[in-house]
Amino acid sequence: MKPYLLALLVAAAPVWAQTAATPTEQILQRNLNQTERIEQGLQSGSLTVREAGRLQRAEAQVDRIEARAFSDGSLSAQEQARVTAAQNQASRAIAREKHDAQTGDPTTASAQRMAAGVERSANQQARTLAGLQQGQVTTTELARIEHGQARLAQRQANAAADGRVGPRESARIQGSAKVQSARIHRQRQGAPG
Repeated sequence: MKPYLLALLVAAAPVWAQTAATPTEQILQRNLNQTERIEQGLQSGSLTVREAGRLQRAEAQVDRIEARAFSDGSLSAQEQARVTAAQNQASRAIAREKHDAQTGDPTTASAQRMAAGVERSANQQARTLAGLQQGQVTTTELARIEHGQARLAQRQANAAADGRVGPRESARIQGSAKVQSARIHRQRQGAPG
C-alpha cells in the first residue's frame, strides 16, 4: 500500500469511529439536533413563540413514537422506519417554520422563557444520549425517558399555543423539567426509575 494511502486511512479512522453509532444513538442524536434547531430559531428570531410551540408539539409526537418503539427493549426495522419518518416530518416542519415570512422577537420575556425551556430539553437529550453511549441507560429505560420528554415537550407546546409563555407557565414547565432531569439522573445512576 502506498504510504500516502496509509496515512489517509489512519487520519480517517477517528471519523469512521464517530459515525459508527447504533440506530438508537442516531435517533437520539437527531432528536438533539432538531431541538437545538428550534432553540436556535427562537434565539435568532426566525421562529415565533407560537411556531416553536407547534414544533415542540411535533417533537412530543416523535418522542411518543420512540417511547413505544423502545418499550420492549429493542428496535425493529419497522419501528426504526416509523421513527425516522416522524423525525423527517418534524425536520421539514422546522425548516418551513424557520424560513417562512414570520419572525419573532428574541428579546421578549416570552421568547426567552420558551428558549430556556427548549434549551433545557436539549440538555436532557444530550445527557440521555451520553447515558446510552456509556451503557448507563438501557433501551427499556430509554422508553421511560422518552415518554417523559414527550410530556415535557407537550407542556411547552401547550404553553406557547397562544404565542406567549407567561411566568407561571414557565415555572410549571421548569418544574416538569426538573422531574425529568431527576429521572434521567436516576436512570444513569442505575436506580429504578
